[in-house]
Amino acid sequence: MFYFTKTPALLKNIYRSCTWSLSPTAPVVYFTFDDGPHPQATPFVLDQLQQYNAKATFFCIGKNVVEQPDIYQRILTEGHAVGNHTHNHLNGWKTGNKTYLENIRTAGSYIKSNLFRPPYGRVSPFQIRQLKPDFHIIMWDVLSADFDTEISGEQCLQNVVFKLQKGSIIVFHDSAKAWERLEYALPRALAFCKKKGWRMEALPQYQPK
Repeated sequence: MFYFTKTPALLKNIYRSCTWSLSPTAPVVYFTFDDGPHPQATPFVLDQLQQYNAKATFFCIGKNVVEQPDIYQRILTEGHAVGNHTHNHLNGWKTGNKTYLENIRTAGSYIKSNLFRPPYGRVSPFQIRQLKPDFHIIMWDVLSADFDTEISGEQCLQNVVFKLQKGSIIVFHDSAKAWERLEYALPRALAFCKKKGWRMEALPQYQPK
C-alpha cells in the first residue's frame, strides 16, 4: 500500500483550490476524523478530545450518521465541527460524476456543513468545480495511516509527531478498521501537542468559493 504521510508540495499545487493546511504562524493544529460516526471509535475519540480540551472536525459518512444519530449529536453538542464525506464513502475517481455528486447531496441532507473531504482524497478536477459553489474542500498535510493494518500503533504515532507542524491538518479515522492504531496513537498525539503548547481546534466553516 503506497501513500504519503506528509503531503508533497507537488500534489498541493495540482489541487491548489483545496485546503491542505492553515497558517503556519499560529500555534494551532487541526485534528480531523474520517468515516464515522462509529459506535466504539467515535465515543473514544470524543472522550480523548474532552480530556485534552481539544476541538476537532469529523468528516462523517451520511449512512453512518443515519445509523448513529445519538453519537452524531454528541459531536455537535460538544462543540466540534462536522463535514461531508459522501453518503457511502465513494471514490471520486471510480464513480460517475452524476452518481458521486448526488451521493454528496444525499449526505448533505443529514450533515449540515459546507466542508467536504473526498474519501481517499480522490476527486476529479470536474468534481471539484461542481462542488466549489457549495463546499470548501479540505484535504490534509499529515496522514496518520491508522487505516493501514500492516503498521503498528507506534508507527502511526510517529507518522504524526514527526511530520506535524503548526497549521497542520491531521487525518485519523474513527472506524473499526483503524481502531487498534487509533486507540494507541491518538491519546499520545494529543499529549504531544499539549506539551508543545499548541491549541487543537476545529476547522472554521468557510464560505464556499
